[in-house]
Amino acid sequence: MPKTDAMQAPVKPPATEPADITWRDGVPESSRFGDVYFNRYNGLAETRYVFLKQNRLTERFQTLGRGQHFVIAEAGFGTGLNMLAAWAEWLSERPNDDHGILHFVSAERFPLTRTDLKKALALWPELSPLANELIAQYPPLIRGTHRLVLAGGRVRLTLYFGDVLDAWRDLEFRADAWFLDGFSPALNPDMWLDDVITQVYQHSKPGTTLATFTSVSRVQRALSTTGFLVQKAPGFGDKRDMLTAALPPENAANKGEQKLPIAILGAGIAGTLLARNLAGRGWPVLLIDQAEQPGNGASGNPQGALYVKLGVEYNAQTELAASALCFSQRFYHPWRNDFWHPTGLLQIAGTHQEADRQRRFLARNHYPEDLFTPVSSLQASELAGLPVEHSGLWFPGSGWLEPARACRALADHPLIEQHFGFRVARIRNTGDHWQLLNEDGKCLQAGKLVIAAGHQSASVLPATGELRLKPIRGQISCLPEDAFNLPRTVICGTKYLSPAMGGEAVTGATFDLRDNNPEETPQSHRDNLDELLQLLPSVHKPDQHDQIAPEQLAGRVAFRCTTHDYQPVAGPLQNSPGGPAAENLFMFTGLGSKGLAWAPLLAEYLADCLTDQPRTLPDFLAKRVATGRLYRA
Repeated sequence: MPKTDAMQAPVKPPATEPADITWRDGVPESSRFGDVYFNRYNGLAETRYVFLKQNRLTERFQTLGRGQHFVIAEAGFGTGLNMLAAWAEWLSERPNDDHGILHFVSAERFPLTRTDLKKALALWPELSPLANELIAQYPPLIRGTHRLVLAGGRVRLTLYFGDVLDAWRDLEFRADAWFLDGFSPALNPDMWLDDVITQVYQHSKPGTTLATFTSVSRVQRALSTTGFLVQKAPGFGDKRDMLTAALPPENAANKGEQKLPIAILGAGIAGTLLARNLAGRGWPVLLIDQAEQPGNGASGNPQGALYVKLGVEYNAQTELAASALCFSQRFYHPWRNDFWHPTGLLQIAGTHQEADRQRRFLARNHYPEDLFTPVSSLQASELAGLPVEHSGLWFPGSGWLEPARACRALADHPLIEQHFGFRVARIRNTGDHWQLLNEDGKCLQAGKLVIAAGHQSASVLPATGELRLKPIRGQISCLPEDAFNLPRTVICGTKYLSPAMGGEAVTGATFDLRDNNPEETPQSHRDNLDELLQLLPSVHKPDQHDQIAPEQLAGRVAFRCTTHDYQPVAGPLQNSPGGPAAENLFMFTGLGSKGLAWAPLLAEYLADCLTDQPRTLPDFLAKRVATGRLYRA
């Protein structure tokens, strides 16, 4: 008997209920719905017949213009077999198109665990290279939207863990083809509601096609009512019929568009991540900064921790932070042991207030263990390699980066044209282009402009109204390895401390709200040391530390850019509160002290917006980072 939701134990947010799998003769079945995930005898052949052939994907992939993107949407991700089959076909038919992108948007209410996914996909050895990459990037089972960048960026999977109707209401995309999958309408009626079919139509474009294994009359009627032209086709194997559908096409096929350069003003972690993202999609970029090299401002510190602070309540703000952390851990993986050092990270409860906050956080939420686990002081000590007096949270996938080195590496791409030492004196819009002129009269032209200049963004924006952006001074201190006990993992609390690099480790940074001094001060070094020793007394080496005075420490001062609500900014620039967006003008700033974690996801989202591709952020999270909220009412 299939299990009902009422029979399931309640799951605290943000975890989502995993699929309840029964394995029969090596084939996965859903215990909840009493149905198989794919044809017992040849599931891959069924997928290729029902979804690839009936949507004419081979032909359409072949005739697509170079560098274009194609969007497939699916109801019911299941084992990912359909997605892998489409991915393999895309690479087969477009082997030399490095900048064309296959987007696959899929929803799944009860996702498989990584273990079950691996076992299911092992049935298809011919897909194993793709399956292994999918499994390696498979996200923690947290409800909401996950973006996976696969095949070096040639395939992007937007995977929504939740109800399919919520997915189509939250996500912004327009599909070229639909895989209307999911368990049979008789066993899983919610997947086939008229409201779901209506959303399918609203997320389609002229010429969109659809295929589904079912042929029940109510699905046929719902598709016809929305405007699809529906036909029956012979089913696969023993199945008599299936349905195909299409919307009338436009008269002329779009063979591609001219990709005008996109100018990015600011070459910190935000600007360089966005530049690299766009270049990877085949868009030429002008990367502009008044400094002589990338990563010169707040992104220029030698070490930085990859972490966020998840809220006690799982609200939109917490969901955005969790999504950003998960995405950034996946994003930085190709640079492992280059500028990215995934040593793991401890968030320790170093004060009574933080200990109480973590207790309430753990009581109200359930996160998968592959994201973090609570640890005792003894476990924290073992992980850190030195005594830790407090309990905390262990994030095995986090670690630390070399931000300045990261900016230089990200900016190094053939499609990124670097313009350093370029101080913008004037910005003007000609109607067709943006022009940026320096003090010597040199002019750079671009089709679109992104302001990513940190706390200086407001001063260069060609906009009206006062933007609520503010700089906050932060001074780091570099601790010599021979004078301090240093951890082997990142430790965060009232301060953060990184493992040693090149004989020293970074701690800090100060949070000086009303101090605009750009120079290092002994008092800031003293504040960093005092707070660090309160958090982690074992750092102290009694025989040597007394010889280290704050004046002897090296460090660095930078100014973080924050917003009035301490949430980041990414998106089209609105001219006024609630007003329309300026033409081809965007903003990317306000990352505060969590820029290394925020920036990869927001660069992905902003690149989606700039290139008119499916958005990685659902609408309600996109509103949290929108620019209109920055204006004073």
